[in-house]
Amino acid sequence: MSPGAIWRISVATTAEAEEAVGALLAETFGTMPATNFDALKGRTTVSVFLPRLPVAAAVRFNALRARLRELASWGLDAGPARVSVRKLPPEDWAESWKRHFKPIEIVGALLLKPGWSRRRPRKGQAVVVLDPGLSFGTGQHATTSFCLRELVARRKPGTRQSFLDVGTGSGILAIAADKLGYAPVHAFDFDPDAVRVARANARRNRVSKNLRIGCHDLKAFRPKPGRRYDLVCANLLSPLLVAERRRLGNLVHGGGALVLAGILRTEFAEVQAAYEALGLRLLDSRREKEWQSGSFGFR
Repeated sequence: MSPGAIWRISVATTAEAEEAVGALLAETFGTMPATNFDALKGRTTVSVFLPRLPVAAAVRFNALRARLRELASWGLDAGPARVSVRKLPPEDWAESWKRHFKPIEIVGALLLKPGWSRRRPRKGQAVVVLDPGLSFGTGQHATTSFCLRELVARRKPGTRQSFLDVGTGSGILAIAADKLGYAPVHAFDFDPDAVRVARANARRNRVSKNLRIGCHDLKAFRPKPGRRYDLVCANLLSPLLVAERRRLGNLVHGGGALVLAGILRTEFAEVQAAYEALGLRLLDSRREKEWQSGSFGFR
């Protein structure tokens, strides 16, 4: 691919369903969507932009199309919901993203900002520098935001706490965990491109020596015998969270917490029931638009 080129994955839909479609695109590809409305044609298009097509792209496209067909069961008219993929020529994408992404504060303890921002942290505030757009998660999405809030809320200063990020994407949660004082911090993703991005972001934030970021599939993940963590975050698709509930539950210390995100509100009850059947109880939950996230702990 030529330097600076980019892939655009778009869904033609209706204004009524644009938020739900955007949520599905973000869930599938791990980056924030952009919406365009053509007033002359009365057409709404929701798109995400990627530096390269992901591993197993065909599988993701098929999963996306299946989820789009489910929208009617939610009572939403999504219109044609056609998925298109196009390789775009090089443009000044950095300048385009600068217009849309601003620094984010998480409960005052954490500042997330893009590299071009001159925003200075407040005293005692941890800083994560991460450029949006071509990464796999930048803190803008509701599910990532919930995980970050839980990282802050569950940190016990002066106490050693371990952290695992399942499906790390851009590495934002692992980097933030290190900045907040968690140790050791481990992370993995099944997508080699995500792992590459996460490692690059860790180097940029000068924490690469503190993090262990690997390429693993959750379905086949085998931690060291007896290895459990004080806090585990899994920002994944709901079917995977349900299917791998025992594996995820076994990664958490008895007094620890498991944070689950990437869940549509219509699917949260099923996820909650699956984990409660393992002996976990819901500690906290948050709804935002189409999404609901929750943290769980053993009774």
